[in-house]
Amino acid sequence: MEKTLNAEPVDHLWIKDIEEGGRIRGRYVVREKRLSNTKKGDPFLTLTLADRTGDVEAKVWDQVETLTATFGVGDILGVEGKATSYRGRVQLTLTGIEVVDGDVDPSLFLESSGKSSVAMMARLRKILQEMENTHLKGLMDRFLGDRRFVSLFEKAPAAKNFHHNYVGGLLEHTLSVCLMAVGVAEHYPQLDRDLLLAGAFLHDIGKVRELNAHLTIEYTDEGRLVGHLVQGTLMVEEKLARMKHFPADLAVRLKHLILSHHGEYAFGSPKRPKFLEAFVLHLLDDLDAKVNGLGRLFEKDGHEGAWTEYSRLFDRFFLKGNMAPAEEGTVTNDAEEDQQGTLF
Repeated sequence: MEKTLNAEPVDHLWIKDIEEGGRIRGRYVVREKRLSNTKKGDPFLTLTLADRTGDVEAKVWDQVETLTATFGVGDILGVEGKATSYRGRVQLTLTGIEVVDGDVDPSLFLESSGKSSVAMMARLRKILQEMENTHLKGLMDRFLGDRRFVSLFEKAPAAKNFHHNYVGGLLEHTLSVCLMAVGVAEHYPQLDRDLLLAGAFLHDIGKVRELNAHLTIEYTDEGRLVGHLVQGTLMVEEKLARMKHFPADLAVRLKHLILSHHGEYAFGSPKRPKFLEAFVLHLLDDLDAKVNGLGRLFEKDGHEGAWTEYSRLFDRFFLKGNMAPAEEGTVTNDAEEDQQGTLF
């Protein structure tokens, strides 16, 4: 395989626009790289290439041993090739590769929230300023007055993969959970509104230390070793250390809100919710994450027809739009889904 591209700017075909049978040319970041061998023992590369519109699997069959040493995960490649189909999904066969050196615009490869960070931050500040509990309001002010924290918080993703996994995703998710917390507290007056709202703001703050977003979203060493639930709790303790008159019992409840918001041990929660506001926070967080994540799954699904491809995460198919009227004599067999599910 010859290196047919140079470092000069090239026309870029967005991944969302790639169609089977078409030629492709552009610059993409390497998210995954795997070296394998065919049954005959010949080496080949399987890559996951991405830009801000999505990702696609690509194969390299020629000059593999020479090329594999020239780039790694996180590098930008200028590529040429052809789009084919494998098991119903678009796959690239690359015929030209070159590593792109020098500065690149991260916005080409990282998706951003479609909402204004300035507007979201202003609305979040307004909601938190309406707190009546002076201790909680004082703690919120310490976070919002921390310029370094706010700078990280505004840009951070909320996750690596499933939900709000884009620049500004953490702010978007946090604001959404806070807005729901306000509405739920109005509907259920027995809830401590300010405590629930404080938990909604603080529950994922540890993700500013857990995730790093440059050309791809990756876990930091601290994120893998400690995790955002513990990191968030430590960040609260750092602020509380300078608030001598903050009630000890309230501090414990705040920490529990953070540590229990995943709900179950199986979902990485070191504690399960043990008071009403903690239980509600878990439900609100889970609701917002799933609505966003499923919406993105529907948007990016490339499967023809009304149903998505099989989701391993949820162990089911999803209906994307309105149900089409069944033809006369058509029988829906739920066992078919169960049988197909066993293939994955």
